[in-house]
Formats: sequence, structure tokens, C-alpha cells
Amino acid sequence: MTTTQDPVTAAEQCTADFRRNPHPVYAALRDTAPVCPMKPPHGVETYLITRYEDARAALSDPRLSKDMYGAMDAYRRIFGDSSVSLDDNMLNADAPKHTRLRKLVNSEFTPRRVEALRPKIQDIVDRLLDACPTGEPLDLLPAFAFPLPITVICELLGVPPEERAHMQRLSTTVAQTGFSKESKQAQQKAEEDLHAYFTELIARKREHPGEDLLSALAAAQDKDGGLTENELVSTAFLLMFAGHKTTAYLIGNAVYHFLANPAQLRAVQEDPELVGPAVEELVRYDGSVESATFRYATEDVEIGGTRIPKGALVQIALLSANRDPLKFDSPDEFDVRRPGNAQSAHLGFGNGSHYCLGAPLARLEMQLALTGLFSRFPGIALAAPEAGPTWMEVPFPAFRGLVELPVVLDPEK
Repeated sequence: MTTTQDPVTAAEQCTADFRRNPHPVYAALRDTAPVCPMKPPHGVETYLITRYEDARAALSDPRLSKDMYGAMDAYRRIFGDSSVSLDDNMLNADAPKHTRLRKLVNSEFTPRRVEALRPKIQDIVDRLLDACPTGEPLDLLPAFAFPLPITVICELLGVPPEERAHMQRLSTTVAQTGFSKESKQAQQKAEEDLHAYFTELIARKREHPGEDLLSALAAAQDKDGGLTENELVSTAFLLMFAGHKTTAYLIGNAVYHFLANPAQLRAVQEDPELVGPAVEELVRYDGSVESATFRYATEDVEIGGTRIPKGALVQIALLSANRDPLKFDSPDEFDVRRPGNAQSAHLGFGNGSHYCLGAPLARLEMQLALTGLFSRFPGIALAAPEAGPTWMEVPFPAFRGLVELPVVLDPEK
């Protein structure tokens, strides 16, 4: 059993070179230190997992807890004294609390219920594309990739249209927070404002309920096993935040890789049946969730021959696991016809009890977004292909997404 390796620093994961192309670094770690100690700037002992089988096992290992309140000291060392009230949700809970919280919202995200949303999502896609100018450079992220999922999740939750931009600005502040004192203060203020906003919105739903998820959750609150007030507010935030950021970045990543690989784009344009498998391949190839949210060891745990001591945090690199050649043939190739590309093969949506609740919705949004974009604008091209993509610089490798996506929409007449 291995107990020591040369540690990787979090700074190495956040350099411009690493952000542009992290895959060679992850490949080296899979070969030499698949479970590697890290030296993150917050100072909490952390281990990085990079191989597929180790990652898959870790995602469902009950000894690796998601209960952030059980790791409160570590949490505060990472995030400072920011409000934790928005984290009282299923993402940061173990069974039985996780089971109870997830059950209350699970019925809204089944494949059948999500499929019923197809006409509404298609209408949103069409309206956004109608508004896109042609023949001139356009940043597709603010024009299409971000408005689509935020509109869908706000419609689902029942957030009024005039309040969505403000809410999105606050959630962006939460997502972009670093480890400096100033960024932690900005995060705390944004979290407090979001908590106040959702508290007030839920109060309105109680007074005037609608046909939306927040109204349904508020109505269920008084029933046996329902949500506490803080759980309700935190769940609303989780659904909003997770329901648009990851999908928005994924749409951007997907469009970029299609435009950078014209043969793959032609394949889905000529055979629309490939769009579903293509979405799975894109989640595997360059998904928007680089690392799973943190877990911590409740006891000494051995993974991949390495002992992870009790109390240590665990970072599971999904981006690396999904490029593991021990699992996928030619993993660094983007191939929409990849054999055996079953939806359960990649780990882009996680594994185990914390498997992404919104995966069916993300899949449908992606399929409709790509189909609508590439059928409406078959001549779409990168506006400045020689410049290459600009990836987000983040203080912690949680999300992977583009800063901008300049394209030219040039539909065939």
C-alpha cells in the first residue's frame, strides 16, 4: 500500500497552461500517482483521484461523506465565515437526510416528466436563435448557451422573468469565488442576498401558489418528512445553481468541439439520431464538471493502494476519469460514433446515490440546443479559430468552461 507521493499543488491545477489543456497532467497522474496528496491554498489535507475505477468507487463509498456539517472545521478553513445556510441541501448530505431530501424533488426530474418539457424547451431554443444576428461575430455564450438553461430552470422553479438577471448575477459571484479575503466576503454577501431572495419568493408562493416546483415544495413542507424552512431555501438555490451553470458551460464546450472537429459536426447533421450519443460523448470528452464536489474521509480509507487518512478531503477528477485509457479506447479522441457509448459509462453526471438529479433535463436541453443550432445555422463557424479557446481561470478546478465563444452564424439560403 502506498502512503506517500510527491504532492500536487492546487496552483498547478489553476495555471493558464493547465486550464487550456489539463489532460496531459491528468494522464501523467493516472500513470504515476492515481491517488495523489495535494497542497491546496486553503491548507486542508486533500487527495486527488484520477483513474476511472478509483473515481467510480469513491463516488459511491459511504466512508467518503458529503455531509459538510460533519466537516465544518475544514469547510470554514476553505470558505471562511461565509453563510452555510444555502448548503443545507441534498448535495451536502448523507443518508438518511439525503434520501429524504432527494425523494421530495426526484419526481420532477424523471425522464418521463422531463420529456413533457420538450415543447417548452424547444420554444425557448427557437426564440433565442431567432434573436441571434447572422453574418457578424457573435459571442454564443451570453446569446444562447447561458440564457437557455437559466430560462428553463427559472420556468421550472417559478422565478418571475424580471427577477432572473439579478439572481443570475448573484449566483455567478458565488461560483467565481476564490480563497482571498475579498472574494470570500463577496461570496458571503451574494449568499446572504440569495437566501433573502429565495425566502421572500417562497413566501410569495405560499400566498399565491402556481404550477411550479417551488410552489409544490412549499406545499409539501408541512407534511410529514417535508423540508424545513432552511432546507427549502437551500434546495431552491441548489436547483437553480446546478440547473443552469453546468449545462451552460457544457453547451459552450460542445459547440466549440463540434466546430473544431468538422467531421463530427457533419456526422450529426447528416444523422440526427447521433445527437443523443454525441451528448454523452461530449460529457465524457470535455464535460463542464471537472471535479466532483468535495467529500471527506470519516475513517482511514484505502483507494487505489493509497491510504487516505480520516478527516482528509477527497477531490475526484471526473475530467480525468473520463479520459482513462483503461476504460475508454482512444480516450483523447472526440468520436460521436464511439462504440458502447452507453449513458452509464462516463462519470460526467457522477455515480451512486449522488448521481446528478438533473441529468435527464441536461441531456434534453443539450440535444435540443445542438439540434436547433446546427440545423438552423448549418454554416456556423468559429469567428477566430486561429486564436484558440479561452478557458475559465478558476481558484479550484470544479467547473470547466469557456470565457467566450465567438462564432459567425451563416445559414445556407
